[in-house]
Amino acid sequence: MNILQINSSARSSGSESTRMGDKLVAGLVAANAGASVVRRDLASEPHPVIDEATLGALFTPADQRSPAQAARVALDDALIAQLQAADVIVIGAPMYNFGITSQLKTWFDAIARAGVTFRYGANGPEGLLTGKKVYVNLSRGGVHRNGASDSQVPHLSTFLGFLGMTDVTFLYSEGLGMGPDAVAQAQADADAQIAAVLA
Repeated sequence: MNILQINSSARSSGSESTRMGDKLVAGLVAANAGASVVRRDLASEPHPVIDEATLGALFTPADQRSPAQAARVALDDALIAQLQAADVIVIGAPMYNFGITSQLKTWFDAIARAGVTFRYGANGPEGLLTGKKVYVNLSRGGVHRNGASDSQVPHLSTFLGFLGMTDVTFLYSEGLGMGPDAVAQAQADADAQIAAVLA
């Protein structure tokens, strides 16, 4: 089993979504002899955002790219290769202002590549990253699960499904901004959810 762990919190320590990811990955490794783990922290290893130069590089045929363009595309290629090699993807997705972090959005922009991770055919879009299990660890200051204020889950489900990743489990730690008792309860609830998926 090849596990890819994506941490997208801006925090270098004390991130609940990262804590959840670490706990889940540790359980997966313990249950699967020989499992390998690749971890990418999008805050400590920031990926460049899409800009005009990036678009120019991506839309220039590979054999016509300048050295700078080739180097820029290679950065995205490396993220795509990690994802293609993974059997299980564990994503930490804290809620910032009702959405995903800019770090996670930048990773999404890098891995969505026409003809590589998805393609358009006669029947519309087809995701090419099939056969993978995805776990998304959602941490929120408030309580949004199954509510109108939860814009994360629809967005994440749509994006991951577009790339062919339809086997997605969402794990929740909510109410983290509501005081120490709420934090303790949120973490206990999250740990119970993790234990359930590992059972």
